Amino acid sequence: MLLFNACNIQTEKSELNEVFMKKELNKNNNQVTVLVQVSYTAKIDEIKKFIKEEQSPLFYELNDPGIIRFEWFLNEDENSATLIEVFENSNVWEELGNKVLGSPINIRFRELFNIDQLTVLGDVNESFKKKIEPMNPIIKSYVGGIN
Repeated sequence: MLLFNACNIQTEKSELNEVFMKKELNKNNNQVTVLVQVSYTAKIDEIKKFIKEEQSPLFYELNDPGIIRFEWFLNEDENSATLIEVFENSNVWEELGNKVLGSPINIRFRELFNIDQLTVLGDVNESFKKKIEPMNPIIKSYVGGIN
């Protein structure tokens, strides 16, 4: 009886994984991915402290399920970094952007980093495009692929 139940559990788990891991072809999932390429002149310890102790905890504590990914990657040799942000959809990104733009955390970000390139992958409404226009974003719309 125990072996039968274990087999059923394994089968159910396998079927559940298929549902959640199913790939789709050419279906826009409406996510917005933001790639922020930056450079910096501050000391690396100050940069890491800001990322780990100020900015990341702030976004984590927002506890917003629409924020799928918020991760930093540094190239210490070149004093450059990439911030990858992925949002459930454009509305989530816009709501967060409206909260953060001009806030103390954003002001500190702008003191530490020069935005070299801002790339937005996904659809963004016109009003938010105007708001981020001073950052000279490159905006690319979804065409197709596997997700």
